[in-house]
Amino acid sequence: MFLTDRVPLSGVRRTADGYLVADAFVARTGVQTYLGEELGRPDLLNVRLYRPPEEVFSDATLRSFAHRPMTNDHPPEQVNAQNWKKYAVGQTGDEVVHDQKRVRVPLVLMDQDAIADYEAGKRELSQGYSSEIDWTDGVTPEGEPFDAIQRNIRNNHLAMVRFGRAGHEFRIGDGGAPGAPDPGPHHHQKEPTMSDKTILVDGLSVVTNDAGAQAIGKLQAQLKDAQTAQASADHTHQAAIAAKDSEIAKRDAEIDSLKGQVLSDAALDQRVQQRGDLIGKAKAIHDADYSGKTDAEVRKAAVVAKLGDAAIAGKPDAYIEARFDILADSAKPRDPVAQAMRDGAVQRTPVNDNGWAASVAGLDYRTAGHKEA
Repeated sequence: MFLTDRVPLSGVRRTADGYLVADAFVARTGVQTYLGEELGRPDLLNVRLYRPPEEVFSDATLRSFAHRPMTNDHPPEQVNAQNWKKYAVGQTGDEVVHDQKRVRVPLVLMDQDAIADYEAGKRELSQGYSSEIDWTDGVTPEGEPFDAIQRNIRNNHLAMVRFGRAGHEFRIGDGGAPGAPDPGPHHHQKEPTMSDKTILVDGLSVVTNDAGAQAIGKLQAQLKDAQTAQASADHTHQAAIAAKDSEIAKRDAEIDSLKGQVLSDAALDQRVQQRGDLIGKAKAIHDADYSGKTDAEVRKAAVVAKLGDAAIAGKPDAYIEARFDILADSAKPRDPVAQAMRDGAVQRTPVNDNGWAASVAGLDYRTAGHKEA
């Protein structure tokens, strides 16, 4: 895991060629507080991280303080052979020493802009390094509680910053030796352990440190995510309501349309009369069963029966209706009595010769009687 710690410089002097040379305490043992996000634990706001002396003063860790590039603030990536020219403004030396709690290294600032920033008051240091986090809590020998332990600390670069996490004890001083008083304009000011930041919260400017700024930023991001999720839910809800309203409107339109199709009694009588007339004309053209057919189908069936399919092939309904009317006008009116007789509904009574003979015989009888008288 790659982390940063902030420490100051002391024992500063200028060389003949303008470089700024100093000895600086750059690290210490003990407990320092980090944001949970810095350690891959966003579920924790702060983590008290313990650096045991055996880890800080191990040979491998001490060697990693030597010949490290110096940077003006932390770069967005670890410094290596491919990018050191882009970020380096100086370097640390190899005479790394330590007391019971602190590590001290020599360093040189070689970049004029970085030296100008130092002269303007930018005097503390922040060590960029990697380490392993042992999530074992406990209490230090000095009685200070901690949440986790740093193991295998390896330094990557040393950045010059305005305020350091380790406090103003670890800074670039203006005295001639480590620990000498700093005559700079901020010598008597109480320095915070992290850099002050001004951030905008709900339209108000708030001054806080690095940890506070990151915590507020996290809360602002969570609030923004919640607002985005709520807006998305509102949009989905409104879309669902609009879809239901559209469905209801469509059903209302269908109901109104069906209501318009319901016939009144008078209209129904008229429709029955028209249907009867149409069926009568069709039967006059060709006597068939036209039940179950629409008006257009009745006309077409009658015309086809009379003239054949070829007569109306590809013709529109208006043409078929006109041919139907012409055929209906030319059709002879049907004689219902003759039709009934053809269908066998009326039985003929044959002429009886015996009845006629009897009638004639009666007449002869009446004539003969007259003669006898």
